[in-house]
Amino acid sequence: MAGAPQTPATASSVASALSRRYGVWLIAIAIAVVLPWLFSGGAARTVISQMGVAIIFALSYNMLLGQGGMLSFGHAVYFGLAGFCVVHIIEGIQGDTIPAIPLWLLPLAGGLFGMFFGFLIGYVSTRRSGTIFAMISLGFGEMVTAMVLIIVAFFGGEEGIQTNRAYGTDFFGLVDWTRDIQVYYLIAVWAVIATAAMYAFTRTPLGRISNAVRDNPERVAFVGYNTQRVRWIVFTLAGLFAGIAGGLHSISFEQAGFGMVNIERSGAVLIMAFIGGAGHFAGPIIGAVLITGLEKVITDVSQAWPVYLGLFFMLVIMFSPGGIAGILQLHERIWKVDWRLTAALATPYLKAVGASVLVVAGAVMLIELTHSSTSAEAVSHEVGLFWIAADATSVWPWAIAAVVLAVGIWLCKLTYPRARDAYDTAMKTATDRVLK
Repeated sequence: MAGAPQTPATASSVASALSRRYGVWLIAIAIAVVLPWLFSGGAARTVISQMGVAIIFALSYNMLLGQGGMLSFGHAVYFGLAGFCVVHIIEGIQGDTIPAIPLWLLPLAGGLFGMFFGFLIGYVSTRRSGTIFAMISLGFGEMVTAMVLIIVAFFGGEEGIQTNRAYGTDFFGLVDWTRDIQVYYLIAVWAVIATAAMYAFTRTPLGRISNAVRDNPERVAFVGYNTQRVRWIVFTLAGLFAGIAGGLHSISFEQAGFGMVNIERSGAVLIMAFIGGAGHFAGPIIGAVLITGLEKVITDVSQAWPVYLGLFFMLVIMFSPGGIAGILQLHERIWKVDWRLTAALATPYLKAVGASVLVVAGAVMLIELTHSSTSAEAVSHEVGLFWIAADATSVWPWAIAAVVLAVGIWLCKLTYPRARDAYDTAMKTATDRVLK
């Protein structure tokens, strides 16, 4: 009715709206603040710092793959080159050849260098798409990797370049950058800033158009957009955020080396994005945290980490192309409609998880036994299988591992269909309630 007074928003309604819009961000910031105090060891803080760098790097890669549909095999180029440039800036500041710049601003300098290289290389790379683009990115990656070993004066060869980040104090002398917790919070702050900026990009017209170029470039070109220019801009912005990650990595380790630009680094970020779910903004975050954490845990107890990573990647691609975030999204309607429907899935899901654990245990036993019996570096053929010493030359560990694996596979065949049926029932119930 015209002229009717408007009901003022209550404090509870405003708080509810703010929590829906910013709740996830506030929770993420709170976790980032308390995390180094929950894991107070030096090694643990190093790992969670690496997770922060990996999150920025994986999200920057997702701008190419998830947003623009550009499968790159050389994204480490912008990460690594920016890291080298940041190290040289630190060396120049210490040598009084460059004006003093606060350390907390150097990641931005790394981002500008990453954007510069992304601008140059992207102009060439984005003139093609699909498989040809992927091969061009691989070529640039290999070229830069070779340059690191050839141009020793700038890159330092295989040993890389060492530096010292504690060249001054910031924030009125309160921070001298000698403590790991100070570096952690530097990475955390930049991770929040970069993540928020990349999320904001997905809501912009350019972000929407890049999605359209990914899905149907012919139609985008038909309505008047230059698809190459869209890909070029997205490529340049991805280089910006990859450069921020590279700068933070060099500051954290006080070093820039060959490992920052090689194909292994490019492959790692690709795997993070795919395992987490390249089609979802949260996917690369999940993948970065998971892969970084698993790498630390597994490499401490086994030398077969690449084997486990390869198997994990293969299984995700085969059975969940949408990654872990895709699995979570499949259940979004169920828990939004009624959380009790999600609770009803607990029992069949736990049974399926238990069967999967047996399969993983059997596979791990066979991998470790194989590694121990075939590795030239192994001092003896004794291997620790879940805190139990076993002799790889004996038939019994092999037989037990095979039995565990076989039983696990058999149980998976029983429990997985039931878990699928439970999911279908819950989804049907949720859909019916929405349609009513």
